Amino acid sequence: MLMNFFFEVLIGGLLSGVMYALVAIGFVLIYKASGVFNFAQGAMVYFAALTCVGVMDKLGASLWIALPITVAVMILLGLAIERVVLRPLVNQPEITLFMATIGLAFFIEGLAQLVFGAQVRKLELPIEDVPSQYLMDNYNILVSQFDIMAAAVCGLLVTTLALLFSKTKVGRALRAVADDHQAALAVGIPLQRIWAVLWAVAGLVALVAGMLWGARNGVQFALTFVALKALPVLILGGFTSMPGAIVGGLIIGASEKLAEVYIGPIVGGGIEGWFPYVLALLFLLVRPEGLFGEKIIRRI
Repeated sequence: MLMNFFFEVLIGGLLSGVMYALVAIGFVLIYKASGVFNFAQGAMVYFAALTCVGVMDKLGASLWIALPITVAVMILLGLAIERVVLRPLVNQPEITLFMATIGLAFFIEGLAQLVFGAQVRKLELPIEDVPSQYLMDNYNILVSQFDIMAAAVCGLLVTTLALLFSKTKVGRALRAVADDHQAALAVGIPLQRIWAVLWAVAGLVALVAGMLWGARNGVQFALTFVALKALPVLILGGFTSMPGAIVGGLIIGASEKLAEVYIGPIVGGGIEGWFPYVLALLFLLVRPEGLFGEKIIRRI
């Protein structure tokens, strides 16, 4: 019985970690190719979820009609961000680009609330957040069907992105830009067009994350803080590695749940919120570049 409970907590944590990784992937896409830490990724997650439920409420549309509309909106948002905000700041210091994304985050949050309102909304997906009957009957383990679906969606998304980057002409150009901007320009790769594609993809990733987190916690402003939970994931996995985002998410998800259940009662509880950051801080002292990050050798 104790082992069953342990595996319930562990599996639940791993599946939650997959959803953290989903947000972290949006950061990795932009940072690896352009060196910009997109502080607005959390706002994009909120904007995507609120746009979907807003279209459903205002137009009386079903989820299957609202979803493609939201996909188009998020692609346009990503393209607009690259064209209007970041393209004029090319070759500026990294801190300037980072500050621009902070301002962008507040703008996107305000725009979403201005258009669709700030009240909390419920987002219903075709699968319920109830224990899997199969796992209950066969293994006596309580694991949410929704968490399993979310993990499957994340796996499908990662597989699709991996195929995009490895099998298509655009993907090869993306990898070339990520490896060396100047070399990519020298062989005729259109840097700005590639960045526009990346921001559009980041918008789609934000949409998937927003739908899953919105269905789990409700579509509300607190969704913007999901991006903060992605920071420990990035620190553990590395800011430039998509596999690192997945592994980091699994580690953070499992460790926070196990710590809350087994360490929380000893220290009075409530450690799930801050334990990942302590773990990330300790990890920084040992391996600052992350498990899969590129090691930087500084010459003095």
